[in-house]
Amino acid sequence: MTTTTRGTRRPASATGTRPAAPRTTAGRAGAVGSAGDDARPLIGRLESPLTTYYLILGSTVTLVVFGLVMVFSASSVEQLLSDQASYGIFVRQLSFAVVGGVGAWLAMRLSVTTWRRLSAPLLIAVLLMQALVLVPGLGVSVNGNRNWLAVGPIQFQPSEFAKVALILVGALIFANKGALVARASHVLVPYVVPVVALVIALVLAGHDLGTAMVLLVIVGAVLAVAGAPTWLFGAGATVGLAGVAYMVATSSNRMDRITRFMSPECQTDPDGWCGQSVHGMYALADGGWWGVGLGASKEKWEWLSEAHNDFIFAIIGEELGLPGTLMVLVLFGVLAWACYRLVKRTQDRFVRIATAGIMAWLLGQAIINIGSVIGLFPVVGVPLPLVSAGGSSLITTIVALGILLSFARHEPGCRELLAARPGVLSRSLAVLPRRAPRAARRDGAGGSDRPDRSR
Repeated sequence: MTTTTRGTRRPASATGTRPAAPRTTAGRAGAVGSAGDDARPLIGRLESPLTTYYLILGSTVTLVVFGLVMVFSASSVEQLLSDQASYGIFVRQLSFAVVGGVGAWLAMRLSVTTWRRLSAPLLIAVLLMQALVLVPGLGVSVNGNRNWLAVGPIQFQPSEFAKVALILVGALIFANKGALVARASHVLVPYVVPVVALVIALVLAGHDLGTAMVLLVIVGAVLAVAGAPTWLFGAGATVGLAGVAYMVATSSNRMDRITRFMSPECQTDPDGWCGQSVHGMYALADGGWWGVGLGASKEKWEWLSEAHNDFIFAIIGEELGLPGTLMVLVLFGVLAWACYRLVKRTQDRFVRIATAGIMAWLLGQAIINIGSVIGLFPVVGVPLPLVSAGGSSLITTIVALGILLSFARHEPGCRELLAARPGVLSRSLAVLPRRAPRAARRDGAGGSDRPDRSR
């Protein structure tokens, strides 16, 4: 019998092997895929420096892939009815997604200092392109809005790039102001009057009221996070509403759209002026709880116009039901939470203000689009970010999220963890049990007693 006393060595086990040494904290942190990592509480794992980076990356990729699937489903019938290839719009959207992905990868690799330096040149380029939209022969009108620029076979919207430029320039100006932002003169003179007013004036000159409203939301978020005086928001809202009222009153098309939107009869007539909104509600109603199935929409058979663009949310509700629409809302919620984490955790005012502006841009545009589909707002022609078909919108949105990934990579500890993180294959091999060589299994201690049959 073996007795154990204090200060004596613990006896070996019956198999002749030593008892396993206790696992240390360092070993637990260094072993990828170890049980210690899986045993950590969920709250602890969410506090990792990599959380914001992967939340932005995961939600962006999921929304883009989901949008490609729904664009193909919503546009294939329209393409077939016009005697074109059913996958034409899908292939074009896929090419835009690839271009945006390359742009996001390049944007992610740039440092915060580089984005500071690129802010002013980007604004100058956007102002020049937006001015060229008004030049005959270069500017192209689509659905009454002159907001497209044609350069050879390529057409794009400079106003989409204006969103990024306004955010970065505003972040650059107010990051260097400090406590001076509390003075109205330091807000109006360097940013609102010379920059914001000029950009919005050029956009409104092309009759693009929807984009101008999104730009106002972006500017409001930039000023709020920068710390502008409270009374300035009330004055800005008054001026903005007055400008919108003037644009509506001076346009018979907009006036008819607003007055008929307010009419109860218009909201029930599928063949009237509000037919697009009514058919959008029909699509959501037909989908019910669980949807009619992917590809089985009836409204996309030339009943609902812009089914693959501004009203793609209605097709999602019709084909995938409540789970499909909730998935879109949850993904935008995850993206908003990731942006909020980045705003709260960073110590760089430029990063904080720019992140808030991008978050307001994406969420504000999503709210306007979904509100138009469900009949809460008049139809203003704003696409659903990352989901609706459209090259300029998709590319600029993905690049803007690439900028957020660049900011997230500069969180304390994030870059080091990404650099030290092994590949997926290496992590998979690390958790597999190690087998000893055949000779060691045959001749070593504790080896198998079975005879060697290879001889």
